[in-house]
Amino acid sequence: MNHLIAEINPVAFSLGGLEIAWYGILIGLGIIIAMSLASNEGDRKGMPNEFVIDMAFWAVPIAIVGARIYYVIFEWQYYLEHPEQIIQIWNGGIAIYGALLAGGITVYFFTKKKNVPFYLALDILAPGVLVAQAIGRWGNFINQEAHGTEVTRTFLENLFLPEFIINQMNINGTYYHPTFLYESLWSFIGFIVILILRRQSKTLREGEVFLTYVMWYSFGRFFIEGMRTDSLYLFDVIRVSQLLSVVLFIAAAAIWVYRRYNNYPKDPFYTEINLGMNQKSK
Repeated sequence: MNHLIAEINPVAFSLGGLEIAWYGILIGLGIIIAMSLASNEGDRKGMPNEFVIDMAFWAVPIAIVGARIYYVIFEWQYYLEHPEQIIQIWNGGIAIYGALLAGGITVYFFTKKKNVPFYLALDILAPGVLVAQAIGRWGNFINQEAHGTEVTRTFLENLFLPEFIINQMNINGTYYHPTFLYESLWSFIGFIVILILRRQSKTLREGEVFLTYVMWYSFGRFFIEGMRTDSLYLFDVIRVSQLLSVVLFIAAAAIWVYRRYNNYPKDPFYTEINLGMNQKSK
């Protein structure tokens, strides 16, 4: 049976000679939604007015730079031979873990400067970050990248996927695992789970919303990364994202246990926190 293959154009539209890619639009949309969710939650928790927006002003661009630096480090042999391409982020080559690490460091210093609890800021940001990740992965789908190993069309049809996804997973005549979709769904489900847990009285303490995010994402990423064909490697043996996923999962779990046994009952439950630092809460 012949199937019509119509790839989606990665370029959404052009403005003069400037091409606007779907990838950039989706990343931007994810960031806007994440900041909106976090800003509303920050207001509800009594954070200073405009705190989240001001923080995003620094954290977002630094996270993008971090995502690029992370990628370049683990592809250094290539960029050593092509140094002019290091800053050409528009040609691809960013890593979400680099963005998360750089963004997290930025949030730490920003909260210290504004005298806002670091863990609370992370708790407020975590669900929105998962939404942004879920949306951003569709940019990989449009670019036909970050996919998994070879599969058959029948395999994809048995997943009950829409025809447009199946067609887009046909790259040069070969079908591939839609790992972008696996991670997008995993992130969105995590968003729902964390929102539910965050609203439950006396369930999660301050900081544990964020730790739940870290464990949820790293657990799923470990298995999804194992399917991908474009992984960054350490010593040409270990998938960097898998190694980092294991380290982050164990670290988050250890911090959770440590804080529960050593800080109890010092750390308040998330539902009980209200800083009372904005005008709306007065």
